[in-house]
Amino acid sequence: MGTMTLLPRLSRRTPARAPARPPHERLVTLIGKPGCHLCDDARRVVAEVCERTGAAWEEKDITRDEELHRRYWEQIPVVLVDGEQHDFWRVDPDRLRRALGA
Repeated sequence: MGTMTLLPRLSRRTPARAPARPPHERLVTLIGKPGCHLCDDARRVVAEVCERTGAAWEEKDITRDEELHRRYWEQIPVVLVDGEQHDFWRVDPDRLRRALGA
């Protein structure tokens, strides 16, 4: 008979996450371009959600930034939350509120 090797059990615990920051400490970035109707729709959603939650937001023009153009051109409008991609094409206000912790 062969010997049996016991392997350690892997923990099923979820790694600890950093505590969520309140919305007023978050930054939403909208990446779009002039003349884009989806960008106009996204701008309205982002502005409304950020106004209600207290989150800051900014807008970046993809036509003026080669890196953004290379990375996101086929997805605009793109929404980032604290620098991480959150959504593209259409922005769901409820999903954005949840992402902001509101």
